Amino acid sequence: MKDLLKKLADAPGVSGFEDEVRDIMINELKDSVDKIEIDQLGNLIATRNGKPDGKKIMLAAHMDEIGLMIRYIDKNGFIKFSKIGGINDQMLLNQEVSIHTSNGIVTGVIGSKPPHRMKEAERKKVIDYENMFIDIGVSDKEEAENIVKLGDPITIKQEFTELGKLYKGKALDNRIGCAVLVEVMKKAESDATIYGVGTVQEEVGLKGAKTAAFKLNPDMALALDVTIAGDHPGIKEEDAPAKTGKGPGIILTDASGRGLITHPKIKELLISVADEEEIPYQLEVSEGGTTDATAIHLTREGIPTGVISPPTRYIHTPVSVVAMEDVENAVKLILAVLERI
Repeated sequence: MKDLLKKLADAPGVSGFEDEVRDIMINELKDSVDKIEIDQLGNLIATRNGKPDGKKIMLAAHMDEIGLMIRYIDKNGFIKFSKIGGINDQMLLNQEVSIHTSNGIVTGVIGSKPPHRMKEAERKKVIDYENMFIDIGVSDKEEAENIVKLGDPITIKQEFTELGKLYKGKALDNRIGCAVLVEVMKKAESDATIYGVGTVQEEVGLKGAKTAAFKLNPDMALALDVTIAGDHPGIKEEDAPAKTGKGPGIILTDASGRGLITHPKIKELLISVADEEEIPYQLEVSEGGTTDATAIHLTREGIPTGVISPPTRYIHTPVSVVAMEDVENAVKLILAVLERI
């Protein structure tokens, strides 16, 4: 599981550019499923056939990560960029980045006006990304345009690695869900037909989940994602009670109900199976963001949907942190649920 998560987390996959992540998942799944297809938007759909009269279950994990994109190159060859997905500007400054071009990876660093030349009031403010730039070590615009192009996607350069008893990676949101999906699809035993879907462009509007759910029209669905672990300084327990190492989160609602309110039958199923199998879990009522489940459950005439999310520290940064046992217990819970359907 650790090796799989490393391969997935280290691969680039900014929204709209999920190809490398999808290729890893295809390679992992090709000998374990009955069918693999890529739809017109780029979603990966892997199918394990069940009984002809069985239910249809959709498991969805988004393949994309937040990132950047080249939007302008100035006369001196410095690059201005746009943000793709929800990024806090303060985590960008002075990061090393990888620009993914048609000719390979170009390394750059994010810079800004040095603090030595800032007025006192400026030093107290978070620098806006529009006042940052990427330096790729060239002399002018022409030289830069020979190696990078407008629209090239950019990822922060961080590697998956052990962090004491935990693990750190640049894109654990949501390569954790992708790893869980792969492991479940390899091992699942069920009368139901199971669709393992790697969705595209979740971070910019839940786009892939909308089209995939419409195509498949399943009887029920589970989104596999991450949730905020609040077991660190700077956050109140009441605002983010989930803790690393205490089991995957079963999400009861997110975005204060504006996103998903988990279907009562799905809620009952997940909790009862976890209790019967003695799999640790944490219940969550969230006021924060949402997942692919929001798009899936509103498809066609409605699809009963739930979310299983290992708690992860510092999500939407290049240094997200997770406990491997939470990832493994998410796999165990989903496999146990599928056996009962």
